[in-house]
Amino acid sequence: MKSLLLFGATGDLSRRMLMPSLFGLDADGLLPADLVIVGTARSDLDDVAFRKSIAEALADFIEPERLKSNDVDRFLQRLRYVSLDVSKADQFNVLRGALGDSPGQNLAIFLSTAPSLFGPTIAGLECVGLAGGGVRLALEKPLGHDLASSRAINDAVASVFKESQTFRIDHYLGKETVQNLLALRFGNALFEPLWNAQGINHVQITVAETVGLEGRLAFYDDAGAVRDMVQNHMLQLLALVAMEPPARFDATAVRDEKVKVLRSLRPIDAQNAATHTVIGQYGKGAVAGQLVAGYADELGHPSSTETFVAIKAHIDNWRWKNVPFYLRTGKRLPARKTEIFIQFNDVPHSIFAGSGAKLAANKLIIGLQPEENVRLELMTKEPGLDRAGMRLREVPLDISLPNAFADVRRRIAYERLLLDLLEGDPTLFVRRDEVEAQWTWIDAIRAGWKADGMEPKAYGAGSWGPSAAIALTERDGVTWHD
Repeated sequence: MKSLLLFGATGDLSRRMLMPSLFGLDADGLLPADLVIVGTARSDLDDVAFRKSIAEALADFIEPERLKSNDVDRFLQRLRYVSLDVSKADQFNVLRGALGDSPGQNLAIFLSTAPSLFGPTIAGLECVGLAGGGVRLALEKPLGHDLASSRAINDAVASVFKESQTFRIDHYLGKETVQNLLALRFGNALFEPLWNAQGINHVQITVAETVGLEGRLAFYDDAGAVRDMVQNHMLQLLALVAMEPPARFDATAVRDEKVKVLRSLRPIDAQNAATHTVIGQYGKGAVAGQLVAGYADELGHPSSTETFVAIKAHIDNWRWKNVPFYLRTGKRLPARKTEIFIQFNDVPHSIFAGSGAKLAANKLIIGLQPEENVRLELMTKEPGLDRAGMRLREVPLDISLPNAFADVRRRIAYERLLLDLLEGDPTLFVRRDEVEAQWTWIDAIRAGWKADGMEPKAYGAGSWGPSAAIALTERDGVTWHD
């Protein structure tokens, strides 16, 4: 790539994630030597003011020991800025001029803007010749609020850019542990023979947040937990857990297997939404010892938006017949964590029962945040002479990735995704048919809630959601892994 064009360059995502990620790549010598990064937004800045703003962002979000003056100066010299109102097509000529000769070649574009601006932005790019075969377009979520709006966005993109040029971002796919899930499954002979309904009792996927609205009032109240988290991040994690082994580690093979899983999700609709889903909204309470307001108080008015959702999902194929996948996400929960919890089936017969020993099913816990960790819980014998019979205990086998790779810097997920965009590798990006399969499933759930008149149940901030979420699993003899 010769140029990277970043829309929304003065926004929060750019300052917190994108620019620090690009700096990290540059400091490690991974960016092309002649790459120019052109930021654009409505803010009235020049190159000097933009570079000053980004220097401040780097100081805020990168460890001081990594901010070597030579590296910072070199990175800032890559930056250009063009003030642009995307609703005014004539201003795109100025943007084109800032990209130098042959701007439609070797160009990557990153849209970090509201989806409502995607249409005029793409039209403006096409108008000035910035949509040719040598251009790649990355789209930041949300890609619509339902299947119809998602299709409208994708149709607008497809009218100008081919699918092979389109890179839809789900930043969870750039996380090291998410990719490690593929290595764990398909790089080891240990798990795959058990990775099915014969070996696994159930799967839990939890994305828990301690924060509330944090300035996202309008967006979150329109989206809610199921559209903000389940439709994208959680369904992508589910697909990676459940997919068949791809023939190769390439974009087509991996994404083909993921979309098969998403299309195999058993529909949840008006017939079963009340028995297979729980929605909640947090009230006032305490998180980490601090009193916090309820959702409606933060919002400033009553709302029927869910800040918590728990779902019992099934994948209707041979591998996962009758294995429940429990999904849970919410705001103002007791702890911040994202994890995949896999409980294997019990042994078919315990030879230790006569000695009074109790067995617990093996468990595999893949932690994504706040710490990246893989933990396998096994049964072992307690030390001793066993005069009263053998005793067994569950012990963990931990692989702490920060410890195992202490000499390797843990990268921001966007570093990998931005580098893949520049190099043209779409493996860790989401294909259109995946997005639409996800929305099809989510839309049916939301229609089911409406048809059943379901309203969010109250839960106190600092708790693990409504008590009905506990009942959702306990009816099956399962307990959430808190």
